[in-house]
Amino acid sequence: MSIDYEKDNKTRIPFEHYKEEYAKLDPLEASKRTQIPYDEQRKVFLMRMMGKEYEIAFPEFAVKKAEETDKEYGALTEEYAAKILAIRYLLRGAAANHTGNFKTYRDFPWGETYFRQFYGRCILRLAFGYGNKQDLFIKAMEKLNAQKIESGDVAYEFEFMNNLYVRFILWAGDEEFPPSAQILFSDNMTFAFEAEDLAVVGDISIGTIKKLS
Repeated sequence: MSIDYEKDNKTRIPFEHYKEEYAKLDPLEASKRTQIPYDEQRKVFLMRMMGKEYEIAFPEFAVKKAEETDKEYGALTEEYAAKILAIRYLLRGAAANHTGNFKTYRDFPWGETYFRQFYGRCILRLAFGYGNKQDLFIKAMEKLNAQKIESGDVAYEFEFMNNLYVRFILWAGDEEFPPSAQILFSDNMTFAFEAEDLAVVGDISIGTIKKLS
């Protein structure tokens, strides 16, 4: 399975494709299905991503922060992958209640098939980026107002998108073992995203931590 997420921002072809699909959706149906609020008068979706609130215009896709004075990094205004992910959720995702349970990538129906790619792309990146730099990890998590949880050497839970949650768990390395990590997703992610989407969730989350730390 390979979803055409943009790798070269100069081409913009995948993003332009998704913008065309976005313009055709029924905003009220999408809002009801995803539980992303839609302001009919202003014609904007109200979406949260990685601690920021955004307004997404419809039908012409455009994003701005709800707080216009906020000058900090925001993935949804700066990253094409985040824009595509937001559109894909509005096009095909569905909201579901979070039971409080979390799943590993392998626990999802297609997870075993694509786990090797996810492991290298996200888990190893998190482990070697912050396993032995936990002070920077904690600093970023605190900026996100993430919730510290009891797991590993240090672990946090944060809202990735409206009512969709992620847990990052780190273990420091030593002379015998390299640093390691685990990424867990709230069980309602099953209804929101597909396999490649969850890898992008990991990419965006780790990229945001890098910016904030």
